[in-house]
Amino acid sequence: MVLSRIWSAFIIIAIAIASVKYISSSHYKTIFNDMVVGKSGDTVQIATQKMNALSPVIRDSLMKTPNFADSRIHYKTDSLKQNVKVYRVQEADGVINTSKTAVEICIGLIGIMTLFMGFMSIAEKAGGINLLSRFIQPFFSKLFPEIPKNHPAFGHMLMNFSANLLGLDNAATPFGLKAMESLQTLNPNKDTASNSQIMFLCLHAGGMTLIPVSIIAIRASMGSKTPTDIFLPCMIATFAATLAAMIIVSLYQKINLLKPVVIAYVGGISAIIALLVVYLVQLSKDELDTFSKILSNGLILFIFLAIVLGAVYKKINVFDAFIEGAKEGFTTCVKIIPYLVGMLIAISLLRTSGVFDVIIDGMKWVTYNANLDARFVDGLPTALIKPLSGSGARGMMVDTMSTFGADSFQGKLAATLQGSSDTTFYVIAVYFGAVAVKNTRYAVIAMLLADLVGVITSIALAYLFFA
Repeated sequence: MVLSRIWSAFIIIAIAIASVKYISSSHYKTIFNDMVVGKSGDTVQIATQKMNALSPVIRDSLMKTPNFADSRIHYKTDSLKQNVKVYRVQEADGVINTSKTAVEICIGLIGIMTLFMGFMSIAEKAGGINLLSRFIQPFFSKLFPEIPKNHPAFGHMLMNFSANLLGLDNAATPFGLKAMESLQTLNPNKDTASNSQIMFLCLHAGGMTLIPVSIIAIRASMGSKTPTDIFLPCMIATFAATLAAMIIVSLYQKINLLKPVVIAYVGGISAIIALLVVYLVQLSKDELDTFSKILSNGLILFIFLAIVLGAVYKKINVFDAFIEGAKEGFTTCVKIIPYLVGMLIAISLLRTSGVFDVIIDGMKWVTYNANLDARFVDGLPTALIKPLSGSGARGMMVDTMSTFGADSFQGKLAATLQGSSDTTFYVIAVYFGAVAVKNTRYAVIAMLLADLVGVITSIALAYLFFA
């Protein structure tokens, strides 16, 4: 019910903001067309005006440079400085193209899902998942008290968290969907999210990541002199968000986290990560890239090898087991299409209507009037869009670094925010959609609260490390 209300609110607010812009400004007379059939990157021509008809501020700026942007409206003058073209650049696809994108995302997942679900099927038949379940069961049984001892779901969740930790998004999704399906077999009310499913998904959305390889690569490509200096803030922020998710859901479910087993596991994991960080901070960018590739990709190949060797030892029909799991992966991808289309079109309307622009402008106004350091506001577009769209947040991060510089405070903050959590509403749509759960209960609220902790931690760390 919460997700339904949020989804409805997204659409209503987006159309309301667009209507106000249409009525109040001559710059937005095509906004309804943009929201439906517009494409990201489209140049929306508004008008051609004489230089002397513009405001003094815009006119003076254009005399210095032929291109000027003010509140997302762009001005471009001719060589004689007489005529000026006024236009907007659309930041996101309209709902028609977004619907196509949602299907393309699912189609793109099919190959990855069939690959990893196939190997997962082999591991289950060979007993590998049960082995992992027994290893993590003392800790997970405290967080997931409703799951029976040594249930395969423990192993599936451990695989998902491990893939997330290493930044293996392609592997994390299949493992996570398999975990949700395992948890669904224990769910007495198939339409409503169980306590275990909510705990798992909130921990997953915390996005605990060791090395944000893609963010480091983007910073390096944009000329950063120290592209790896954001990995420690990113890791701390994701750890804070994950820990916050665990605490928030535990409060909802009345789980006592102050048990020796929980403290020992969390403390042990924290100690291992701390030791690894001490080693990683001494590496150069190239050494860090090499280490990350060897650790992540080497581990995937090791898992494949261990699964096949274990299956051969147990005399399992390896290829048939792979095909059986691969078919399940294909079916799962098809099932999530309606849920993903529904969520992405609501997000598209928010972006194309300019809702985020209104929020950011409002926050800047409050910050300036309160005489606060307003630099952090320029990094917030990444944080605002991250729960809704991973690619959109990445675009905002790149835009911030292009505007202020990859090594600026704003650029480093945007990079830290990009790596601080997962894409909440995408996760909700895909994971609950895969098991046809309609009532998500308090999952959305808990995940957004954890996101908020990640954002606040990222801002604090940015001022601590980079200010």
